[in-house]
Amino acid sequence: MNTKLKCLLLDDELPGLTYLKMLCEQIPELEIVKAFDNPEKLLAEIPKLDFDLCISDIEMPGIDGLTLASLLQNKLVIFTTAYKNYAAEAFDIDAVDYITKPVTKERLQKAVAKALERFNKPAVTKKFIHLNTDKGKALLYFHQIQYIKTAVSDSRDKEVFLVDGSSLILKNINFDLLLSQLPETDFCRVNKKEIIAMTAVKFFNHNEITLNHQEQNGKFTTLILSETYRSDFLIKVKI
Repeated sequence: MNTKLKCLLLDDELPGLTYLKMLCEQIPELEIVKAFDNPEKLLAEIPKLDFDLCISDIEMPGIDGLTLASLLQNKLVIFTTAYKNYAAEAFDIDAVDYITKPVTKERLQKAVAKALERFNKPAVTKKFIHLNTDKGKALLYFHQIQYIKTAVSDSRDKEVFLVDGSSLILKNINFDLLLSQLPETDFCRVNKKEIIAMTAVKFFNHNEITLNHQEQNGKFTTLILSETYRSDFLIKVKI
């Protein structure tokens, strides 16, 4: 059982970052890996950093803390912020805790204890989701999925293409709900109309992804990698 959490600190205001670092240094369960005053710099360094927890501000220029946290795959996040109105969004993305400034050592210790408990709790690995399809209710196993796209017949529905060459129509479901039920590190939205399984990627460049999935004409499926989702995809291929 781990008794220490490797931790990143993020606050765009230097006095706040200095104070947070001072508090964290007094908590024996934390090992500070690096402190950042710029969210984009933290994001750029993620692939080469070994950490378990990020303690982050929310309102920052460039990338806000909520957006950044959603890109930290399978990492614990504690928010420290002067604003109370982000709490619901923070817990929607499964934050460990939400601390309003000024941060005290006692309050931070409670949050770290929660993080440590969650970190040491054995993960339950789910292998499938239960969805309504055009053929009735189905168990959709994650390892069977290659990619999912908006159905041509009805944009409220989604078509999922499986490794065995078959496909199913998922009835009346949006991409946000789908992504919330799929393993975060294994799937990625690449544009407004498509989600891919990372295992299905054959080739990729800055603007395009070629999948292992073959069309009826024998050609491999090629999808657009849009600017909106590019950073998330690039992080996942580096992990």
